[in-house]
Formats: sequence, C-alpha cells, structure tokens
Amino acid sequence: MSKPKTITIETPINASLDKVWRFWTEPEHIKQWNNASPDWHTPKAQNDLKKGGKFSTRMEAKDGSMGFDFGGTYDEIVPNKQIKYTLDDGRKVDITFMKANKGITITETFEPESQNPVDMQKQGWQAILDNFKKYVESKNKST
Repeated sequence: MSKPKTITIETPINASLDKVWRFWTEPEHIKQWNNASPDWHTPKAQNDLKKGGKFSTRMEAKDGSMGFDFGGTYDEIVPNKQIKYTLDDGRKVDITFMKANKGITITETFEPESQNPVDMQKQGWQAILDNFKKYVESKNKST
C-alpha cells in the first residue's frame, strides 16, 4: 500500500473567527493547546506570522523523557482564512479557517513524513487539533 500524498483532518469550533485566529497564531495561546496528550506540553513557541516568516515550537513530555522541535516557514498568510507553510523537513501544510453554522471549521492538509505510520500521524495531528478546540471553547467569551 502506498503512502498518501496528503492527510486531511478537521474539527468544528464553537467560537468567533477572530478568537480562533488569535488563539491559533499567538505564542502565549499556542503554548496552552499545542500537545496531543495531557502528558506533553509546549514550553516554547515563536511565531512570525508573515510570508517568509518563521515559526517554531518545542514539544516535550512533561516527565522530561523526550521532546522535539517543530518549525517551518510561512508560504502564504490570508488573515482569518488560510495559512500555508513549509516545515523544516520540506513537507507542505495548508490550514483553512471557514465559517460554519455554529462557529468555525478548521481544516488541515499535510504531507506525511516517512518515519511513522500514516494512521499514527493522522491521529496525532487530530489530537492536537481537538486539544485546540477544547482550549478555545473552554475560554470565556471575553478572552
């Protein structure tokens, strides 16, 4: 069975587009939601949100047993609509923010890497996206 060219995940979020965009792009928020499980965290996040700008996050197990850096360069930014970037390893990612019946739907399409099974990658990225949804929806309306 051949590796798919891209993987797509999505989730609906019951919040305003402005709030979803801010929480997705501001480092102080990224550090709060950017993990796939409660035993991981993101102690460092930097984001230069512009074409040619770079971003990086450091994800670590809370017990200190392992961690990795995740980063890339922005190819295209359409505020409140779309983010396209190239990861440091050359893979492409496309994220769209679409108005839906109740809030916003975020869709992420990314090229899988070759070290881990596709299902594992899809589950990991979906878990992070689900954690983002939980974080945004848990914050009160004034945030």
